[in-house]
Amino acid sequence: MTNHIVLFEPQIPANTGNIARTCAATNSPLHLIEPLGFSTDDKHLKRAGLDYWNDVDITYHKDLAAFLDYLGDRPLHLITKFANGTYTEIDYTTGDHFFMFGKETTGLPEEFMRKNTEKCLRIPMNDEHVRSLNLSNTVALVVYEALRQQSFPNLELTHHYEHDKLD
Repeated sequence: MTNHIVLFEPQIPANTGNIARTCAATNSPLHLIEPLGFSTDDKHLKRAGLDYWNDVDITYHKDLAAFLDYLGDRPLHLITKFANGTYTEIDYTTGDHFFMFGKETTGLPEEFMRKNTEKCLRIPMNDEHVRSLNLSNTVALVVYEALRQQSFPNLELTHHYEHDKLD
């Protein structure tokens, strides 16, 4: 089982850097759908994920169509506030899962979501007061729910200081 993080045309380098850090921490491949709103050499991107950038399996896709060709028939989950189901209602315990997140300013393309309403999931929130959650926070919530259901495969469940074990 692998949880893939897919960013559709990300625009804020610090968000992508933070997401790269989450991907490194969770062994989650990162897919970036172009065009990006920044250069991957951007100092803010590097600062946010500096120690982790080289530890992330990153795949670039020239556009949404190229990503969908790559995806094939593997499960895709569109994370959007325009959904009826929540991200916790899905069983993530078998196979690979691809979680697609939209760009910070406009989200995922509306037409694409309308054609794939059965794949749309949301994080419950108060929409009256908050337009959206921060993208990197949203990615962390979703990937850790999938990992929780999978019993955190290949992740450390405990960690001790060398001289101060909490046994």
